[in-house]
Amino acid sequence: MSGPYRLGSLLGDGIGPEIVPAARTVLDAAVAAAGGAPIEWHDLPMGATALHEFGTPMPEQTKTALADLDGWLIGPHDSASYPVSWHERRERPPGGELRHHFQLFANLRPSRNRPGIASIASDVDILTVRENLEGFYADRNMLTGSGELQPTEDVVLVVGVFTRARIEQIARMAFESARARRQHLTIIHKSNVIPVAFEFFLRICREVAQDFPDVTVDDYLFDAFTAHLVRHPQRFDVVLAENMFGDVLTDLIGEIVGGLGMSPSLNASREHAMAQAAHGSAPDIAGQDRANPVGMMLSAGMLASWLGDRHDDEIMKEAAERIEHGVDATVDSPIRTADLGGNVGTREFTAAVAAAVAAGGNR
Repeated sequence: MSGPYRLGSLLGDGIGPEIVPAARTVLDAAVAAAGGAPIEWHDLPMGATALHEFGTPMPEQTKTALADLDGWLIGPHDSASYPVSWHERRERPPGGELRHHFQLFANLRPSRNRPGIASIASDVDILTVRENLEGFYADRNMLTGSGELQPTEDVVLVVGVFTRARIEQIARMAFESARARRQHLTIIHKSNVIPVAFEFFLRICREVAQDFPDVTVDDYLFDAFTAHLVRHPQRFDVVLAENMFGDVLTDLIGEIVGGLGMSPSLNASREHAMAQAAHGSAPDIAGQDRANPVGMMLSAGMLASWLGDRHDDEIMKEAAERIEHGVDATVDSPIRTADLGGNVGTREFTAAVAAAVAAGGNR
């Protein structure tokens, strides 16, 4: 398949209406420069505007439409500003609902140094493969309702769920990723104090490892790994973690290489993929042309790469490479948003990245 691809566009809240169009602009430029057919974009309701119009931030009509598309971009949500009535219903937030509905079991978060961007450590290039549907996240581990239980007014229980099928699924994707990179996989667990769940997790990951003899495997306790990560992040290649541990670690790794605003992510299964930056909605700067769209742009690049791999499409693979090189070329120039030490706005920065993408990543 070489297009045209049909992709969804969900703006979300806060800076979402600024960074999602920025990512679309850059992805369009990359596909055009690679010689691909123009993307067919489908705008779909999500977030506070959808809550106002449809009574939910993730309408059923949006989920139905997404099922027929090749992938989608989704902006952040700002549930903190949603009315109390929504919180009382204990609905999953929009991104969580889509992860559950489409069984997007893998959250892929790459973090590496970018030229010209100040960072705590150099020569870092880590891909975290985070299990996306189980573990200790209460909004994702029950068929209905939440995994948080309050049997009395003085006691709250949080249920974590670990299943062989999900562990095998995420471990296999992690090993495949490691094989395509530097052939090193690190498994994160906490088997010393939660032995039943994490010895189970670790054992199944080791079983899957038998199919990947070319990949070196080691494992760390979660808390010990954070210390090693700060001291020598260069040692690590692909990191595999359950849901909550993966969420914490990716924020830490993102800060080590220059900031969470630069951090992309892709939520994926074998059939569907959702590009979503790792950061939040930043309502304090929304609508001011100050948002850094790099995380969303790079997430769109990850979606292009996923489509290229799934459809054996060299055009989309080239588009993904162009986005990587275009972002690098731009942030290595004076054209940067304020959080990166520059003085240009979101729109000007986006135009510069699109131009760099069209030029092959060179300025």
